[in-house]
Amino acid sequence: MIDREKRQTAAELTEPTREANALARKLGLDPYDVHYWIVDHDEMNELIAYDGFQTRYPHWRWGMKYEQQRKQRQFLGGKAFEIVNNDNPSNAFLQQSNSLADQKAVITHVEAHADFFANNRWFGLFGSEDGPNAAAMLERHARRIEEVLSDPEVDREAVERFVDTVLTLEDNIEYRRAFDRKSADGDPEAVDETLEALGVSDEVRAEVFDDDWLEALEADVDDVQFPPEPEYDLLAFLREHGEAYDEDAGKAVEFEDWQREVVEMLRREAYYFAPQRTTKVMNEGWAAYWESMMMGEEAFAGTDEFLDYADHQAQVLNSPGFNPYKLGKELWEYVENRANRREVLERLLRVEGISWRNFHDAVDFQQVADRLAPPEALDSVTSETLDDVATLPEEYVDAEALAAAREGEIDVDRYPWKLFTYEGLARRHYSLTKPQFRGFLRRVTRGELESTSRYLFEDERFATVEQALDSVDFTVGWERMFGVRESHNDVTFIDEFLTQEFVDANDYFAYEYSQTRGDLRATSTDAEDVKKKLLLRFTNLGKPTIGVYDANHENRGELLLCHEYNGVMLDRKNAEATLERVFELWGRPVVLHTITKRIPENERKRARRNDREPEPEEVGVELRYDGDDLSVEELSWAAVEHLAADELDYDTKPDDWL
Repeated sequence: MIDREKRQTAAELTEPTREANALARKLGLDPYDVHYWIVDHDEMNELIAYDGFQTRYPHWRWGMKYEQQRKQRQFLGGKAFEIVNNDNPSNAFLQQSNSLADQKAVITHVEAHADFFANNRWFGLFGSEDGPNAAAMLERHARRIEEVLSDPEVDREAVERFVDTVLTLEDNIEYRRAFDRKSADGDPEAVDETLEALGVSDEVRAEVFDDDWLEALEADVDDVQFPPEPEYDLLAFLREHGEAYDEDAGKAVEFEDWQREVVEMLRREAYYFAPQRTTKVMNEGWAAYWESMMMGEEAFAGTDEFLDYADHQAQVLNSPGFNPYKLGKELWEYVENRANRREVLERLLRVEGISWRNFHDAVDFQQVADRLAPPEALDSVTSETLDDVATLPEEYVDAEALAAAREGEIDVDRYPWKLFTYEGLARRHYSLTKPQFRGFLRRVTRGELESTSRYLFEDERFATVEQALDSVDFTVGWERMFGVRESHNDVTFIDEFLTQEFVDANDYFAYEYSQTRGDLRATSTDAEDVKKKLLLRFTNLGKPTIGVYDANHENRGELLLCHEYNGVMLDRKNAEATLERVFELWGRPVVLHTITKRIPENERKRARRNDREPEPEEVGVELRYDGDDLSVEELSWAAVEHLAADELDYDTKPDDWL
């Protein structure tokens, strides 16, 4: 019965999924192919617990996440609309009980996600040119860990404990670089592979690159400070150089093969999921933007579905707390508007009699808005207006689709967008003519006008405003969005586009916890303050930056980890617990250097009397765990000064992209 209902739902959604993909491609998106699956609410809970995949390795945390999701829906009324994974093809799961309006919203949202997965370079850091093939990878990992758990010679509890230990470090990867499948500097096996690739004969290898040479190579590596530069892929470092602590022997011993395998498998998974976390605002904003375009402006939601859709989207975009959908969508609209405004400004500033000095007085903004508005034949299309469509500029009209519509092969009243090209749809949805953005051109500052004017080429002048506006490229805004979508992550996206104009227009502000008053208070509407507040959430996945600084600390074989302090203290409890887990992967004592803030009581009292915030003192701290005891010592400022950033560093682009 249930399967029959699922098949019926799937049949009903065949046309919406096909047409949503066609519309997305007409709008310029280039998504992975998407396979849609119909699931019931319990299966949806399982998929959410499994991070969007049907098979994961055995572990208690999946059950915990499942129960959390189930209870959230049962007691708090939470509702799961969709889940889609980054794969080629992508797999999206639609909940059977959702209304048709919700299903269409999910489908359009998913098509935009699939476009982002396929075209954002940060997702390209993991996987091949054909995509990540993540489902197959995760299934292999699940099967292999199940085999280890079933091995009678391996203690099951030891495997579960080891997986727990590795998972405490899953965020300690170098997510800003392409996934490195093999880190083997100085490894004889790597040398052997290199010689083979160079075509060195067996005779030469036997005579020159013999065992003595390889031993000397390893000795040279041991003599050099290791690592020569801080290593941030802690999982890779421990996989290559770590050892397990043998309690019976009371010393470090070589990892067993399965242990090294588990570290690498979980490391790969961490790299796979990292781009989703580094582009959360961009990705969700991108999907919300195009979903709104398709469902609302292109009426993909039918007249009987639109109110339900609008209500649900409003709930999503206005949910309390930090909201990546709202922030992301508003930033994408700002990117589009700013590019379109620049294009119009460059035309208007070439009109005789208009300069950056007199722009606001010389330009009739209502006249500009009317001229930029799409022609009636493009804006309002029905099966009765096909002759009017034929009069539009040929670059706007899909001639084959128009001919098919005349033959009755296209339902124009339902899918008017099929008649138009990408250029035609860009004109149809030109952002500066939308009611909510009508004042965007007028808001331009004299500074931006002067800057735009300074870089104008004088090779084209216009006699009238009308002539200038007729030369506007209406695709500029979307093209700019596609370019940004390709290269940015959340940090660089917010850093570049969260301007004072954006903050003022959207009523953003920064807030802080008041040590004096004991509550949260709004502190600033300055864009730089708002930006810093947001970027701290995203830099290094919002987690502390920890590097391996010395694998032979004080010449005792101890591992020195350093916290690169950016003004935010470590959570001491979590840091201490994590050190104990790192010990299990190093096999010898582990040391952590960090910086913490301390407010003397007399300073706290003075601040309270003067109604100001106390000024904390920053001090160095060393935590050390030797397998039995955890010790804490204060360090001199000279010992930790190199860990303190003068200014927050938000630049997370690989060097060759700058």
